[in-house]
Amino acid sequence: MRRTFQSLSVRNFRLFVLGQLLSVTCTWMMVIAQDWLVLELSGDSGTALGVVTAMQFTPVLLLTLYGGRLADRYDKRRILLLANLASGVLALLLGLWVLLGEMQLWHIWLFALALGTVNSVEAPTRVSFVSEMVGSELLPNASAMSAAYFNVARVVGPAVAGVLIARLDVAAVVLINAASYLGTVVSVALMRPSELHRPAERPRRARVVDGLRYIRGRPDLMLPMALLGVLGLVGYNFQLTLPLLAKTEFHTDSTAFGLLSSALAAGSLLAALVTTARRGRPTALVVTGSALAFGALEALTGLAPNLAVACLLLTLTGFAMMYFAQASNHRVQLGSDPAYRGRVMALYTLVFQGTTPLGAILTGWLSEHRGVRWALYTGGLVSLTAAALALAASTRTHRTRRPRTPRPAPPPATSRRRTPAHPGEDQPPPRHPEGKPAP
Repeated sequence: MRRTFQSLSVRNFRLFVLGQLLSVTCTWMMVIAQDWLVLELSGDSGTALGVVTAMQFTPVLLLTLYGGRLADRYDKRRILLLANLASGVLALLLGLWVLLGEMQLWHIWLFALALGTVNSVEAPTRVSFVSEMVGSELLPNASAMSAAYFNVARVVGPAVAGVLIARLDVAAVVLINAASYLGTVVSVALMRPSELHRPAERPRRARVVDGLRYIRGRPDLMLPMALLGVLGLVGYNFQLTLPLLAKTEFHTDSTAFGLLSSALAAGSLLAALVTTARRGRPTALVVTGSALAFGALEALTGLAPNLAVACLLLTLTGFAMMYFAQASNHRVQLGSDPAYRGRVMALYTLVFQGTTPLGAILTGWLSEHRGVRWALYTGGLVSLTAAALALAASTRTHRTRRPRTPRPAPPPATSRRRTPAHPGEDQPPPRHPEGKPAP
């Protein structure tokens, strides 16, 4: 048990987790409220829901690499303070606008675009800041603990939001979320900068192109990122599919929507706790195997005949989803040079979240014209295919890079040299090919 929560012994990280737990819980409440409001304003349009999601993640696609550059160049702690203050102000403005009763669909799109712009800087900074709080040795545990609090929030937030929306209204949930950003601001402000694991000196020039060149030369980083991009594009669109599943297939209210979201989060939380025991860098097989399981389970979720079965399958899907996300995160972070980690994780965030705008529009269109079950089938089967191809590619790369011991050359027929006492005694040691270890 002590090993599971080992990273929480670090004071700065403990403060960070407490602040994030409050803020992220309320953020998930906000997600449920926003999606439900969009469905009410648009007449249950999957396309409208997809556009909102696309607007929120388009800035991530365009600006995240520059956010990673800022994280490598400037003080990550100060960036997080400013970003959370900005997010709180945006949420407050949206809540007041909903309270006035003048909300239209384009207002939500505008808010989503502004919040996405802030997130394009905050997300890569937050992810790379974890290593500064705990150091490389505790990074896998701290990363898993971050996923754990995130998924505790995903369990609690949607369930609470469903009840509050039914008993109060959307505006109350949005205003609660606005106030919650103070939790992160206070926790980051109370940290001790002297206890952070910062590099000896920051690079004078943290160019985006240098980070891209670094990643291009690392196939072991490229493979999990490519697989993550495919799953992010077609598989991780539950923010869009779950409200449609609740409302159009099971014909239930916001409480059932919150229950579906909480089921997905419960499985993710369990996977996050399981991965806290990880100490080393996961193999490519772990990454691709968990992606295979996710694709199969998501496709099965599309076949769920009722709410109870859907919740069960979503719990299993959430476990596979988070196990894959943690495996790919650890493989990328632990394989990266600290001088490039901000830019590497910015690209990781870009691939993961930046593919969402395209995926959301596609999933929304498919849900509206063929039904949300088709969207789940398609996402699961494409994810399954991509994982199978990645597994084949990693296996082939591993075989081609496996060191080969050369056969000893036979001695000349006229040689009178003595017979070696031990095999290989008079032979040079086998040479190993140059290059990085196979993923």
